Amino acid sequence: MVDNVVMNPPPVARRNPGPVWGFRFVLWAERTLPGWFFRQMLAVGAAVGVVFMPVQRKHSRDYLTLMRGRRPRWGEIWEHFHAFAEFIVVKLRASRGVEMRCLLGPENREDFVALAGSTRPALFGTFHFGWSDMLGYLLSDWNRPVSVLRTRVGNSDDTRLLGERFGSKVSFLWVNDPMNALFELKDALQAGVSLAVKCDRLDFSSRTETFDFLGARRVFPFTVYYLAVLFDRPVVFCIGLPGPEPDTVQVVASPVFMPDPARDRRANLTVAHAHFQGVLIQLEGLLRRQPMLWFNYVPLNPVASPPAA
Repeated sequence: MVDNVVMNPPPVARRNPGPVWGFRFVLWAERTLPGWFFRQMLAVGAAVGVVFMPVQRKHSRDYLTLMRGRRPRWGEIWEHFHAFAEFIVVKLRASRGVEMRCLLGPENREDFVALAGSTRPALFGTFHFGWSDMLGYLLSDWNRPVSVLRTRVGNSDDTRLLGERFGSKVSFLWVNDPMNALFELKDALQAGVSLAVKCDRLDFSSRTETFDFLGARRVFPFTVYYLAVLFDRPVVFCIGLPGPEPDTVQVVASPVFMPDPARDRRANLTVAHAHFQGVLIQLEGLLRRQPMLWFNYVPLNPVASPPAA
């Protein structure tokens, strides 16, 4: 049943910017061209993106304005685009067989290793930040089957190639259709599949809550915790950052949230709310140190409306 859920994606509704051959060309260039020339080409490509992607440029400017406290210079927007281009290369290198080493930081290491190495199905959360896209695949190092929640888009060879390499342990759960997404999640959870979920965009979240983030009370998806309480699944967040050496990923783990069967649903969700607020505090600290690694070229999470008098 899970195979049907994972392997039967809905029709393509959206696509990534750029030509259909873009990822294949970058993969070829990274393998074939001299390193110095490829790096220059990537820098030029980021500049082309800044010029010809006005929507993403606007959201990058808005985000950097918030982070810098002033309107960003053109070079800073280029740096933001260039950081994402470099990460695309990291994903493509992994897809062609380059080994990526996962270095787990000391914070909450013991609890994360105990959970990742167990047979208990779990919910692994992350964000569109840094190299976190790699974590669903790197979890396979613990011999744990993981289904990665993704929106099906066109022109996404990076996802397809990574899926081909890690297909024995990593599958995709496509959630393009918001009417069916929750039912597909339920089917996967009932079948004992662990899920890797990004928890910053509101696209298909049926449950939201407000949290302190980047100087305001902002709305974030909260469905993952409802699922955790409903199906008795632990939740842990992982954030991937560039490691100290080439082809390494530095992983920062959160504390593990464990639903308590002795508490009622409301009490568990109250604890879950505090857990996610702690995760966002951890994320904001990393974000302020490395602001160019925020790979959300969409509007920031909206500020919550004040309660009515």
